[in-house]
Amino acid sequence: MVGNNLGVTLTFIVYILLMLAIGYIAWKRTSNLSDYVLGGRSLGPLPSALSAGASDMSGWLLLGLPGYAYAAGYEAIWIAVGLLVGTWLNWLIVARRLRTYSMAAGDSLTLPSYFENRFEDTSRLLRIISAFFILLFFLFYTSSGLVAGGKLFQTVFGIDYTTAVIIGTVAVVSYTFFGGFLAVVWTDVIQGLLMFAALLIVPIMAINADGGWSATQAAMTAKNPEFLSAFTDSDGKAMTAMAILSLLGWGLGYFGQPHILARFKAIRSEDDIPAARRIAVLWSGLGLFGALLVGFAAIGYFDTPLEDGEKAFMLLVNALFNPFVAGILLAAILAAIMSTADSQLLVSSSALAEDFYKALFRREASQNELVWVGRFAVFGIAVVACLLAFDPDSKVLELVSYAWAGFGAAFGPALILSLFWKRMTRLGALAGIVVGGVTVVIWGNLSGGILDLYEIIPGFLFATISIVVVSLATPEPSESIQEGFESAMGNS
Repeated sequence: MVGNNLGVTLTFIVYILLMLAIGYIAWKRTSNLSDYVLGGRSLGPLPSALSAGASDMSGWLLLGLPGYAYAAGYEAIWIAVGLLVGTWLNWLIVARRLRTYSMAAGDSLTLPSYFENRFEDTSRLLRIISAFFILLFFLFYTSSGLVAGGKLFQTVFGIDYTTAVIIGTVAVVSYTFFGGFLAVVWTDVIQGLLMFAALLIVPIMAINADGGWSATQAAMTAKNPEFLSAFTDSDGKAMTAMAILSLLGWGLGYFGQPHILARFKAIRSEDDIPAARRIAVLWSGLGLFGALLVGFAAIGYFDTPLEDGEKAFMLLVNALFNPFVAGILLAAILAAIMSTADSQLLVSSSALAEDFYKALFRREASQNELVWVGRFAVFGIAVVACLLAFDPDSKVLELVSYAWAGFGAAFGPALILSLFWKRMTRLGALAGIVVGGVTVVIWGNLSGGILDLYEIIPGFLFATISIVVVSLATPEPSESIQEGFESAMGNS
């Protein structure tokens, strides 16, 4: 344990004050809902890429993935491969078209408003049901970040877990409440660079301290020879095709994550997308590699098995670095937590302000009113997520996997087909979102045989089939919808 060391404490205080200062500056530049939700669509390639990566990876990159690598060895490589391929494909096939079409479809600020405008849905069902799934799955996703924050503050300062969760929640809410999207993006850039540095420095130092990579491999072999094979699990059983597909299937989740897709909509120009894609893939690739190395290094470095593998990064930092350097590196965990939780809170609050409050209750609401509704929604959602995070036995990776699957299945197929298939109908989109989301909820609570397959795969498959079948079984979209599709796609 790092304990109440003055150097670590001061580092954390300075870091949080810096994030608050950024939130204040962003607050002064936020004048309407577009600024609060998408930063006025003004992001360049570097902030777009780093913000997308930092908001994507979250605390699970420094806690959950190293913990899995610590428990499973090379088997964890399959998750990293799936996520890296998913990152690349998302920037390649979704980013440009979504940026173009979200503007053409009534300058849609949120994913639910995009679906409504894309299909001219006057019933508002698409918007409301999409917003419902956003709120449902983000409660679990945000909760995972707060669990990570609780583990961080508990380990670093030795304080009660529940108190630690509350402290982490207050830290995130404080600058998201005021600054909105610009505060989130600007802090994401700093946090993304800090995470990147920490994930390369810590495992390299740990491996060198253990005698080099060959010594780490020898230690892994001594503890469990199966750790060094990506084709067997830690019990020595051959990895089944279903198990490998489940791990690779994480990559499907990217196409439906509202907080990542928001970065595509906010980029200032289509011409910036290729550069942003290269930065994003490089950042993600090295970050995932570093996270795996943290888990592998911990296997070799610690003689006594860790009670909680998700604390491997923190314990390595404590063992290897002096308090001031340790404070900076541990702040990377706080950075990872904050960079994702703030994005999730912002998207959720946007759904409440734009897709529920304005759409159902106050269509004439002013921009300033909507901004304040969004701000108070941030607070309310954070309170619920905080309550969910109070269970000290919660695992970060388990919470993330459920929410990740929910978004990927509910929105991924609907979004991709809406950007590429003009024959897709409103009812087809509605069917896909409902079937994808419900499949994840049901499948994720069952087990045994085929039901052990990661729920994102059946959810994604069933949602795609539902969209195609229902779209073909219902009348073609109106001429205005098809003309709007052709016009938007002709400009992308």
